[in-house]
Amino acid sequence: MITVERLSKFIGVQKDVVLHDVNIQFHKGELITIVGSSGSGKSMLLRCLSLNMKWDQGTFDVDGVDVLNLGIVGKMKFKKEWAYLEQSPEFNPKRTALKNVLIGQSNQTPWWRMLTGMVRSDDYMGAMDVIESMGLLEKAHLKMGQLSGGERQRVAIARALVHGAKVILADEPVVGLDPKSVESVLEQLRTLCKEERVTVLTVIPLELAERYGSRIIGLSKGGIMFDVKGRRLTQQEKNMI
Repeated sequence: MITVERLSKFIGVQKDVVLHDVNIQFHKGELITIVGSSGSGKSMLLRCLSLNMKWDQGTFDVDGVDVLNLGIVGKMKFKKEWAYLEQSPEFNPKRTALKNVLIGQSNQTPWWRMLTGMVRSDDYMGAMDVIESMGLLEKAHLKMGQLSGGERQRVAIARALVHGAKVILADEPVVGLDPKSVESVLEQLRTLCKEERVTVLTVIPLELAERYGSRIIGLSKGGIMFDVKGRRLTQQEKNMI
């Protein structure tokens, strides 16, 4: 059980409200889609949940653990298990998809591995299994510049999983992708939820949220307007965001 209570975030000298008294409970294997207009707090919510942004108020409990009061080591472990995927994930363009997956990001791997690119030989098989599950086996040895936007997003998901992600926080992962790539990325996320019990929270357009989400959370002005099971939203609900 994951419980967020009274999460609030303010920015600037005037303490402008970005998030206010956000309360969420969710479980393993859910694909939670987050919708709302620009400036509603969608991206900030994911950044706070991934601990990439400090909370101004609230409590964060994961299976009985008080996340906000973890020490440095505890928070480093948490960030591996709660992977934050940006809209345009960064990779080393000189390395292959496989090497990027194996080496990971700066918060996932030791600095010397980031610098040298050295990995253990027994890590390869596990990484290749995950890459294959993403439908990218034939792309594993291509440089990142040779991959499409949708393929890069799936490499980012594979990288998170190889480094221990149990929760994926994906901020607009399908923006700018062609329809086929959009479907591929979201189908992969849905499969991870169903088969691997990975939990996904993602910001995506409303029509895709209705199609793919097991839950839909609507935000407006930093607050939750509704939290419903995945379905077509009513016009009243749409008007709330």
